[in-house]
Amino acid sequence: MTAKKIRSAVTDTGREIVADAENKPGVTNLLTIHSALSGTAVADLEQQFAGRGYGDLKKELAEVVTDFVTPVRARTQELLDDPTELQRILAGGAERAREVAAGTVAAVYERTGFLPAAGAPR
Repeated sequence: MTAKKIRSAVTDTGREIVADAENKPGVTNLLTIHSALSGTAVADLEQQFAGRGYGDLKKELAEVVTDFVTPVRARTQELLDDPTELQRILAGGAERAREVAAGTVAAVYERTGFLPAAGAPR
């Protein structure tokens, strides 16, 4: 599904694969995504795809995106398959969020000179 979407992404006129946000926003977007996920500099990607077509860029980008997303998708499925573990993780995150928020609220009260309402975190 993702690969199909990438292959059908809008590109620009011409065939040159270069980053030029003003004149080639579609290709620039694809190069930027590739660079962000692969860690390869855009300039290096431009050299790698010199003389090649948009189809080559899209095909490789689809592979890069798939490789990037696969472990995330697998971990998500693991958590969805284990509701008890998912709830434990969510509860831990909620507790940590409360701790951070309490400190922030206390600092705001102190800096603004307001007294916290009864029962509010200090």
